[in-house]
Amino acid sequence: MDIFKNILDLSTIDVIDVILVALLLYYVYKLVKGTVAINIFIGIIIIYLVWKLTEFLNMELLTGIFGGFMKVGIIALIVVFQPEIRKFLLMVGSTNVGGRRKFLKQFKFLKTETSDGTNVDAIISACNKMSMSKTGALIVFERNNNLDFLSSSGDEMNIKVTQPIIESIFFKNSPLHDGAIIVNNNIVKATRVILPVNNEKNIPQRFGLRHRAAIGVTEKTDALALVVSEETGHISYFKDGEFVVFEDTNQLNLMIKKDLT
Repeated sequence: MDIFKNILDLSTIDVIDVILVALLLYYVYKLVKGTVAINIFIGIIIIYLVWKLTEFLNMELLTGIFGGFMKVGIIALIVVFQPEIRKFLLMVGSTNVGGRRKFLKQFKFLKTETSDGTNVDAIISACNKMSMSKTGALIVFERNNNLDFLSSSGDEMNIKVTQPIIESIFFKNSPLHDGAIIVNNNIVKATRVILPVNNEKNIPQRFGLRHRAAIGVTEKTDALALVVSEETGHISYFKDGEFVVFEDTNQLNLMIKKDLT
C-alpha cells in the first residue's frame, strides 16, 4: 500500500509539473509572439537541444562549448529579453492584484465614491462623434498596473469623465489634444501623455503612431487603449498588445466594461 501511495503521489506531482511547464511556455510564447524575440527564443531552444544531444553522445569538446555558452548566455538573455521579462513580472503581479481586487469588490461596504466605475458609455459616445469628424484620439484605461510613471510625462488632471470633456480634450484646436489621456475610476488623471511606441510589430500602414503607442502601452502594462484614427475615423481597441476585433460599438462597449471589471 505504501509503494502504491508513493507511486500515486509521484504521478500527481508529475502531472502538476507538466501543467505548470505548459502554462509557463504558453505565457512565454504569448509574450514573444509577433516580435523579433520569437526568433531568438527559437534559436535558444535549438542550441539547448544540441547541447543536450552532444552531452548524450559524450562529445566532451562540443558539450563544453555549448555548456559554457548557455551559462554565459543567461546574462545576455536578461538584457535581450528585458522588455519581455518586465511584462511577464507585471502580468504575474497584475494577476494577483486583480484577484484581490475582485475578491474585495464582493464586500460592498469597502466601496467608496472614488471607486465608481468608468463611464464607458460616455467615452464610446465621444469616440463615435470624433469618428464622424475624423478627430484623432488616444484613450488609455488604467487597470491594476499604476500608470503614474506615464502620467508624469503629460499634464496631471483630475477631471470627471463625461462625453463633452472627452470631446473637448481631443478637439483639434485644444492645447490638450496632442498625446494620450489616462482614465482611472471615471477620472481623467492625465492628458498629453507620451506613451512608449512599439516599432517591432507589423501593422497595416494605414495605422499611425497612435496605434503603435496603444500597442506599446498595452504590451508593457495591463492597460486597455482606444484609438480614433485621424485619417479614417476608424475606432480601434487594444488589449495585451493586440488588436481586439468587435462588430460594432455596442459590442465594444460591453467588452470594455467586462475588461474593466
